[in-house]
Amino acid sequence: MASWAALSPSIVEYFEGEDSYRCGYCKNESGSRSNGMWAHSMTVQDYQDLIDRGWRRSGKYVYKPVMNQTCCPQYTIRCRPLQFQPSKSHKKVLKKMLKFLAKGEISKGNCEDEPMEPTMEDTVAGDFALINKLDIQCDLKTLSDDLKESFESEEKKKGKSPKKEEPKELIQSQHIEEKLGSGEPSHPLKVHTAPKPGKGADLSKPPCRKAKEIRKERKRLKLMQQNPAGELEGFQAQGEPPSLFPPKANKSNQPKSLEDLIFESLPENASHKLEFTRFLCSSPLEAENPPHGPDCGYGSFHQQYWLDGRIIAVGVIDILPYCVSSVYLYYDPDYSFLSLGVYSALREIGFTRQLHQKTSQLSYYYMGFYIHSCPKMKYKGQYRPSDLLCPETYVWVPIEQCLSSLENSKYCRFNQDPEAVDEGRSKEPDRLQVFHKKAIMPYGVYKKQQRDPSEEAAVLQYAGLVGQACSERMLLLRN
Repeated sequence: MASWAALSPSIVEYFEGEDSYRCGYCKNESGSRSNGMWAHSMTVQDYQDLIDRGWRRSGKYVYKPVMNQTCCPQYTIRCRPLQFQPSKSHKKVLKKMLKFLAKGEISKGNCEDEPMEPTMEDTVAGDFALINKLDIQCDLKTLSDDLKESFESEEKKKGKSPKKEEPKELIQSQHIEEKLGSGEPSHPLKVHTAPKPGKGADLSKPPCRKAKEIRKERKRLKLMQQNPAGELEGFQAQGEPPSLFPPKANKSNQPKSLEDLIFESLPENASHKLEFTRFLCSSPLEAENPPHGPDCGYGSFHQQYWLDGRIIAVGVIDILPYCVSSVYLYYDPDYSFLSLGVYSALREIGFTRQLHQKTSQLSYYYMGFYIHSCPKMKYKGQYRPSDLLCPETYVWVPIEQCLSSLENSKYCRFNQDPEAVDEGRSKEPDRLQVFHKKAIMPYGVYKKQQRDPSEEAAVLQYAGLVGQACSERMLLLRN
């Protein structure tokens, strides 16, 4: 990471008190409560520290639910991608995408355990808690128009005029790559497919076997590896015929990795082509490119999903010092049959694993908030292994250890040590940095110039919520 002195400091404007608004989950008219601030600018390290204290951003608005008062407590959740293994339902989504790309097949019905995603009509203007990746769908054309406008603005700054013949609905990939400058190249996803059914049996291949037979075969191979001399004989004595397949190497018996499932190759005559592009997007986060960081740098990015030259989804992610944080997913509802919310999450988990190869400390995938009290929001807990953030001590606890407590109470302290405290709490509020009348000063100096006692309460509340480290680095704007 670049030194703090070399970066523009975070500048935030804290909103005193707590906001109450209609909950998008349980529909309580004023049950959702949070604290919030406006980020005029923010470093990736400051935002990393804030989300590790339960904060979350929606655009430039950064908010923190009042966990012990809000009607539907929202617990920060992170997945551990390095140990992640896709579940059965995750594999179904990946295979569904591959079948669609290879043959144009559209699976009927939804896979079990897929998220029930609320539409934009379910959200309220003030309910920032709902605006998070995997939780919404919206009109993709609106996003495309916004992106096009941002590109046109960029071109005007460079003294160029945008091409009038460019269609409104799509942002062409070459323009995206021009804006990024060092964008990730697009690669089609490919997959091998089996012969279509009904074409006649291939007598050169072994006959199909029942699942029970396959399980016995796997067990036989495992026993042979343990005791090659005797176990095969024991199976044959029970009437099991010798295998039609020779034993394979150990590796072949391992479950397919996430990368194996995502990057299988397609036949030359595949029905569809899926491509990806990534480029920087507007955000309060300051883009950084330290020498030992990821090749794309740190900051906020749009990841575009292109199907046969048409944009069908855009994921917004923040790449931070220790994680990839998922922000939003916009997708075309015409393609909801592809379970794009789940698919994009699996792609982003795979992307986090790629970034980790160069930047070892970047090893987590943050999925926003987990809401146990809302049945349709519990699916995030299926990305295992994962952890929930203790709302009192801000330590991470494996989700398996939290679920029983959440069944008994909406609000829980996950840290089982009764003596544990918030180690990052504000201990010296006078060291908090204030930005006042174009001057930066410690709060200890600033408060001597003020006579409003109510202001001190607001500043101390802010310090307690952001913690000592952020309060000393970020500049709190005071008018």
